[in-house]
Amino acid sequence: MPSDFSPFFTKYEQLLKDVDKVFSTVKDQHPDCVTCTTGCSDCCHAVFDLPLIEALYLNHHFHGVLPKETKDQILTKADQADRTAYKLKFQAHKRQRSGEDTDAILEDMARERVRCPLLNSQDRCDLYAFRPITCRLYGIPQEVGGKARTCALSKFSPGAPYPTVHVDKIHRALAALSMELVASLNTKYNQMADMLVPPSMALLTVYDDEYLGLQKSSGCSSSGCSSSGCSPSGSSTGGCGPAKKDGCSCGPNECDPGSCEPCRK
Repeated sequence: MPSDFSPFFTKYEQLLKDVDKVFSTVKDQHPDCVTCTTGCSDCCHAVFDLPLIEALYLNHHFHGVLPKETKDQILTKADQADRTAYKLKFQAHKRQRSGEDTDAILEDMARERVRCPLLNSQDRCDLYAFRPITCRLYGIPQEVGGKARTCALSKFSPGAPYPTVHVDKIHRALAALSMELVASLNTKYNQMADMLVPPSMALLTVYDDEYLGLQKSSGCSSSGCSSSGCSPSGSSTGGCGPAKKDGCSCGPNECDPGSCEPCRK
């Protein structure tokens, strides 16, 4: 992942802190209802998708913190999980095309179980510190699309009033952050922020310049320029040479130290 997404990851991590704080608050208020504990992996078999910012974040830390042998094992499991998820989604799409009730289809999908490739043989997450928001909120009451949901293993009583997370609001924040990230890139895929992928595909994908559709700016010698990293005038932080100095006569794109008086200073 050659592009620098750290400013957007910082914003995303602030959202993670807010989500973790909400979970802790609900757990402290209702300790008998929140049954999440070490070794429980019920939420690690759910079928769900990630927005672009979460997919990039998960992919970044997957390649950054895990040893090669572990990554290879996870990628093998990710390939299997992705094939299963694709089949389930294809079947759901066919049912929808045939006119079946959308809510019924979604309820059936919610009951499907696909083991997350990050879940190891000890039923622990290999990237727990960097897990997505869906994983962090599982176990406390949520409202999704106007409907109440919670973990089937929790002890929350149906119909009773509890603090509830409005997940749609979080999804909108993630979508806005994904759109902001895409807007910062000089990409030919302007609708990339609309893309949703399962965690397995986020791990399998190579988020390089080609995948991101980065285009070379006019007058730039770099093949992977982004609008935040390069400009035709040569003011670059990402591969087009040093920024031109006032009075530079080296050329149209970049300074060549030693070629003219301003550059030698």
